[in-house]
This record gives sequence, structure tokens and C-alpha cells, in this order.
Amino acid sequence: MKIDKRIIKELSDYLDEYNLTEIEITEKDTKIKVSKNNLSISNQPIQASANTQTRNENVSEKSNIISGTEITSPIIGTAYHAPEPGAKKFVEVGKKIKKGDTIMIVEAMKTMNHVPSIADGIVKEICVEDGHPVEFGQTIIILE
Repeated sequence: MKIDKRIIKELSDYLDEYNLTEIEITEKDTKIKVSKNNLSISNQPIQASANTQTRNENVSEKSNIISGTEITSPIIGTAYHAPEPGAKKFVEVGKKIKKGDTIMIVEAMKTMNHVPSIADGIVKEICVEDGHPVEFGQTIIILE
């Protein structure tokens, strides 16, 4: 799924123009909600093929060259590596995973959204720490 940034910009402009704190639109299975100091994009249910991006290219990070399949966050929220505190993590570096396996949970507005892998591979890097915030489109895992 590709989000049209013009829609988000237009909704943000409406917030200022009409002195609103929140505005929301829904089209088919996509819901975009914009509020001051908070932007939420959610699809229920989250489907990796529609919401997750993959790039097979070289990415420069902190003077290291990293290549592989990037799995990105489909929504903004808080990332969790396990289904509950103290439980076994969904993935670890070096672990082989299959397409569709849950790699992480992103909590948004008290909803736990399971993020599935979009490809088979071996976890090369986990790019976000447990309990830390993630942005829409932020790389959360790199597979080789």
C-alpha cells in the first residue's frame, strides 16, 4: 500500500485552518487519522504484502555498509520483540525465519499489531530496541 503524502498534508492543513485537534478519513480498508502531535495510520488487519516495504540495495549506516532485505514498520507505535514481558523473543540475530512469521509487535493506540516477515531469510540485524518507538516506514529488521 502506498500512502499519498498529499492527503496527510491536506488533512494537517485542515487542522490549522479549522482549528481542529483531530481529523480522520477512511477509504476501503485504509484509515488515516491526523491529530496535533500525533499521526496514526492503521489498517485492520495488517497485511505485510500491503504495508511492508522491501529493498535489496546497499544502505549506509554509521560507516558500515549493510545490504539485505529490509522489513519496515507498517505503522507508528511502540515495538516489542516478544508477545509479553519475559517471553521468548519472536526473532534473534542469526535465526532463520520464513515469510509470514511474526517478527515483532507494534503497539498503536492500545492495539497490538503483529508484523509478519515479508520474505524467507536469516535475521542479520534487529534495528529497533524492545519497547522503543518506531515510525511508519522505519527499518525494523534486516534479513540476508
